[in-house]
Amino acid sequence: MAIDILWAGICHSDLHTVRGEWGRGNYPIVPGHEIVGRVSRVGAEVGKFKAGDLVGVGCMVSSCRTCAACRDGLEQFCEQGMTGTYGGKDPDGGITQGGYSTRIVVDQDFVLRAPTNLAPERVAPLLCAGITTYSPMRHWKVGKGTRVAVLGLGGLGHMAVKIAGALGAEVTMLSGSKSKEADAKRLGAHDFVLTSDERALKQTAGRFDFILDTVSAKHDLPTYLGMLRRDGTLVMVGASPEPLPLPTFSIIMGRKSVSGSLIGGIAETQEMLDFCSAHELGADVEVIAPTEINAAYERMLRSDVRYRFVIDTSKL
Repeated sequence: MAIDILWAGICHSDLHTVRGEWGRGNYPIVPGHEIVGRVSRVGAEVGKFKAGDLVGVGCMVSSCRTCAACRDGLEQFCEQGMTGTYGGKDPDGGITQGGYSTRIVVDQDFVLRAPTNLAPERVAPLLCAGITTYSPMRHWKVGKGTRVAVLGLGGLGHMAVKIAGALGAEVTMLSGSKSKEADAKRLGAHDFVLTSDERALKQTAGRFDFILDTVSAKHDLPTYLGMLRRDGTLVMVGASPEPLPLPTFSIIMGRKSVSGSLIGGIAETQEMLDFCSAHELGADVEVIAPTEINAAYERMLRSDVRYRFVIDTSKL
């Protein structure tokens, strides 16, 4: 099915890819895996969507459909390797190109129905930032009575605060920037801890059931593992290009866990969109023209975005 792209979010993954920080890609690459648009045409076998539907495309556009992961609705862990929305190998042997464009053709099985009660530009980042934070919270059963900490208030972190709060958790924001405290509480955080404040850090010892680590740069894991209660879990969704040391005693003492999570399957992504629709949770965005992309990347390096850039592709 063919989709006319209306909005394309800028993910930190785009920046890593463009800068070659995750290894050499299949250049040239058109980034963009947070896509919202309208269906323009459908093939003869498409039955899920029709022309005019508002839809979304996230981080993947194909998988084998037959392995155990795909059968379990975990296409992101496809044993043959899922096909990324950009820079991936298409089944026909080509290289996929992403959402910084005016149109895209995608198999209906990897297209999502977008909420119509939210501004579409605020929906686009949900296709990555939304599902990346929703999926681990659902997997580790975050809900009422859960003490959650979110490390890092950026594109991922701001959605994590909103979603954790909507799930009924008690939410604390962990940030190195005091200037973000007011925003964290506006987004729904019940508490704020400045990670450069040694006294405040000591007061968090053994406090949290679950920490969602959204930081995509090198940082000190043992500091945050000390905040977990016995049997608590720290889940990494930020992808630092540098290895992070993990001293053994940080997890042995308290039977703590460090885990990771990668986006979510197609069914779970639709579940997330429906959840965000029901709770009216859109991303906080700054809309830019395509001519501003390079400047947006530079601002991202300075953490100067509240909290996701979204490209208005109508200006391409």
